Amino acid sequence: MNKQKKTSSWKSVLQELSNEGNTVRAVEPSSSGKIARSALSMSAATSFSRLVGFVRDMLVARVLGASDLSDSFFVAFRIPNLMRELFAEGSMSSGLIPVLTEIRTKEGDAEAALVVRKAFTFVVIFIGIFCVCGIVFAPQIVAAIAPGFLQNIVKFKTTVILTRIMFPFLLCVSLAALVMGALNTKRVFFIPALASAWFNIAIIAAIVGFIALKISPVTAVALGVTIGGVVQFLWQLPTFFKHNYSLKPSIGFNHKGLKRMGKLILPATVGTAVAQINIFVSTILASFLPVGSITYLYYSMRLIQFPVGVFGVAVGMAALPALSEHAAKKDYEALAEDFAFSLKLLFSVTVPSMLGLIALSRPIVAALFEHGKFGPEAVKGTSTALICYSLGIWAMVGVRVLTSSFYSMQDTKTPVKSAVFSLTLNVLLSIILMGPFSYAGLALANAGASAFNFSMLFFLLKRRLSHIDFKGIAVSFVKTLAASVIMGLFGYFLMAFFERFKVESHLLKGGFLFAAIAVCTAVYFGAALMLKSDEVRYFLKTLKRRWSKKR
Repeated sequence: MNKQKKTSSWKSVLQELSNEGNTVRAVEPSSSGKIARSALSMSAATSFSRLVGFVRDMLVARVLGASDLSDSFFVAFRIPNLMRELFAEGSMSSGLIPVLTEIRTKEGDAEAALVVRKAFTFVVIFIGIFCVCGIVFAPQIVAAIAPGFLQNIVKFKTTVILTRIMFPFLLCVSLAALVMGALNTKRVFFIPALASAWFNIAIIAAIVGFIALKISPVTAVALGVTIGGVVQFLWQLPTFFKHNYSLKPSIGFNHKGLKRMGKLILPATVGTAVAQINIFVSTILASFLPVGSITYLYYSMRLIQFPVGVFGVAVGMAALPALSEHAAKKDYEALAEDFAFSLKLLFSVTVPSMLGLIALSRPIVAALFEHGKFGPEAVKGTSTALICYSLGIWAMVGVRVLTSSFYSMQDTKTPVKSAVFSLTLNVLLSIILMGPFSYAGLALANAGASAFNFSMLFFLLKRRLSHIDFKGIAVSFVKTLAASVIMGLFGYFLMAFFERFKVESHLLKGGFLFAAIAVCTAVYFGAALMLKSDEVRYFLKTLKRRWSKKR
């Protein structure tokens, strides 16, 4: 009997894939249009930010290469960057948006604005003290995060100095995250998402300006990080004030909204930042590997963060206010529908990105970073790490929507439990795989831990929300994966054909790579439409509507 049921189930799935008239339609609840439009707006701003970020990375790669200095910088930057994930962007949005949305829904805008003032005052005091402690105890922090550096006293001291320069960045970005979360609750996404572009622009300007003043390149980059944090915060303030928010200090911390926010933020510091914590573990272990390993992992993760940031963060952040509204009204059926819609839409753009990065890893790394001191050996190491990291992209972006769903119900404990198991698995896999596969093993461990985290969170959410359309998500994912494989194979053989001509010009290589990516994108959309992907149809329809309005 069970066997017959399983066979019938698989037949029904296959039938859905081949049936032209009865495909599973993308669930399109009332708020899906808002989510899609908000995600598109955030994706546009984030795409620009990531592109500027790649220019920044190309410039950093040119002046630092893959050396002791670059390893020192990336370790030093990872310390405040990890704290940013723990105390700022990740936890701030997960605690602020659901609570602020509920307060606005039930008590009005004035009360929500008061909570923001109290949160601002608390962040200035708490994070300010934390930054001072970080500067004072920088040697102990560096010794903990990169113990391998203790074998090279010059490298260790350089990392300590850079850490002290960049620690104030944490306070600036925490305030920027607070302002961003407050604006997101009012469905303002574009301006906050564009703030990180100004962060990257500030670093580029600092590198060029400070090097012209004969300041060492590594110090120039570190100073640029802190200056960029200030600019990222200031950029959002005009829009923030325009929406009737204020940064006037409010000392009383007994407000029920602030307390509830605190209860959500504390566990969310682990749950939201699991990806960064996994990278943190990789950094500790990579400090014992050959020179350049940390740099390979950093640049490959930067490339991974493009689809994760442009699509995963955008959809997760755009969905959170809508999901929070459903949760505040206890409309869990609508919450389940919006979750399924967001996840399917997310997979339809990130899975092809994953296959594209795998197929075109070497030419992408070479086009972006093979300049100055960043040579062929660094290209090979970075592209290898990129392939390994890419295997976990689908899970990394999926976790964003899953955690948003839990946070919308003001449940941050469940993601924490899953994160702890995932982090433990990452450590075990890293220790096992770094021996035979070096830095590539650390990237593979990260991908495996991300897949485990996604699977556990999905299972737990399915138990909470019985209305989730699992079959529709599965069918959509299979279609997307099939179209992406076709695209990836096409791109791989296209670049292999071009490389036979042994072109030396970086400009021509970059131009052909750009053209190949454009053609591969067209191949994916064509294959997806042939497989009757409802999400791709919806995405194209949304773009068409936007284009028509502009005309």
